[in-house]
Amino acid sequence: MTINRRDLALSTLAVSALAVSALALTTPALAASADEDAVAKKVEAFRLAQIAADPKALGALCWDDLSYSHSSGKVEDKATFIGNATDGKSKFLSVDYKDPTIKVVGPAAIVRFHWMAEQEMAADGKKVSTNLHILMNWQKQGDEWKLLSRAATKL
Repeated sequence: MTINRRDLALSTLAVSALAVSALALTTPALAASADEDAVAKKVEAFRLAQIAADPKALGALCWDDLSYSHSSGKVEDKATFIGNATDGKSKFLSVDYKDPTIKVVGPAAIVRFHWMAEQEMAADGKKVSTNLHILMNWQKQGDEWKLLSRAATKL
């Protein structure tokens, strides 16, 4: 079998094309994974800000157009949510986000998890447990992910 320069050049070109195709197929997966990791970090920061009742941290994590829906059907804008979450009428003893899933779709991320929490009411010391399913929608602008909406359903 004789191999000339033309055959060698064509085979090299074919291998290079396959390598570029393989890289193109894996790059979106890597990007999605990086975005999923970034969203996961924001979700955890949000959980910690809720526990700490930190208005500055909550404000930094939410869009100005936030729509925050409670399992009671009550819907709050950003200012109302932050005000109610940090008013001191209750404090979280625990907040767990169990079995989280994150799906990035373009500049949006759909986050779902099972919320289990316990709060203590400041007025009477009564402890209240909540068991919810949560849907969060995060939106990316530039390199920043922020919470755009949240909805809760009682379990």
